[in-house]
Amino acid sequence: MHLFIEYPTWIVPTIIPGLPIRWYSLMYIFAFATTYILVRNQVKKKEFDSSVDDTINLFIFAIAGLILGARLFSTLLYDGSWYYWTHPWMIFWPFRNGRFVGLPGMSYHGGLVGTIVAVIIYCRIHHRRFFEVADVLVAGIPLGYTFGRLGNFINGELWGRASSVPWAMVFPDAPSYSTNHQWVRDFAERIGIEFSQGALINLPRHPSQLYEALFEGVVLWLFLWFIMRPRKQYHGFLLAWYIIGYGFARFFIEYVREPDSNLGFVIAWGKNSSETALFTSFLNISMGQILCMAMIVFGFFVLFYSRHIHQKQAATAEAMALKRQQAAIQSQKARKSSKNKKKRR
Repeated sequence: MHLFIEYPTWIVPTIIPGLPIRWYSLMYIFAFATTYILVRNQVKKKEFDSSVDDTINLFIFAIAGLILGARLFSTLLYDGSWYYWTHPWMIFWPFRNGRFVGLPGMSYHGGLVGTIVAVIIYCRIHHRRFFEVADVLVAGIPLGYTFGRLGNFINGELWGRASSVPWAMVFPDAPSYSTNHQWVRDFAERIGIEFSQGALINLPRHPSQLYEALFEGVVLWLFLWFIMRPRKQYHGFLLAWYIIGYGFARFFIEYVREPDSNLGFVIAWGKNSSETALFTSFLNISMGQILCMAMIVFGFFVLFYSRHIHQKQAATAEAMALKRQQAAIQSQKARKSSKNKKKRR
């Protein structure tokens, strides 16, 4: 009896066979549309002041920044070679060998950086407060992000590490392993896969794309939308908790997601660090986890910095109100003094 699930054969990446239109691309449209709807929902509830045109302009900036940042990080940091550094024109060239392939390879962390930079530029041009705009966006982004990870699942990519859990899945495009390795034979015997000595077998893996869709998407959105949003006391609060929450969830999911084969473990302090297909130690850290740790630190910085800005603005406003009050009192006293002088005359 097999203790795993075969990847469904009816799931194919392309919407219409023969045409370069993929479900992954459609999922991006769903993601942007979902986030847009949630932003407009906040506008209707008077939580944010923005016309339809202003919201569309904001999304144009944010989407452009996301695509630029995601693609640059993927090709220049995650690729593991110097190809794109020496052929920068290929970063956004959607053809390979005369065939349209789109832009394969998008980094979430790069998309985050690109979006932040783009929204800062938008706020400078339109004279908006960055933390206010960012809070409105991140309140909806996780639910939109969910569709992106579902797109990864439909593409059969970004699979997890080999696992014997009952819901582990065999992804057709995942690399196979030789039964000449003892750990492969032991693993196959444990989950009921028949093999012959020296054969290559495709092992079941964690469907980590679905874990990410659930925890980095749905759960994080529920946390931000229903728990943190009603408790928001200052601008930047939701942005900070989004960055912290995503970094925390992604950091632990990375332990069941296989690192990029060309990078492996960036920090390899645990045992069997050369075998990236298995979880062997919490001390084997991937590039994604390093970026997540940086996110968490940055998130706490945003939390305290935005609170400091809020307190400073509140103190300034209070001081100005006090000055106006004192000026009003002085003016009232001056008027009374003037009246008394007139009476004496």
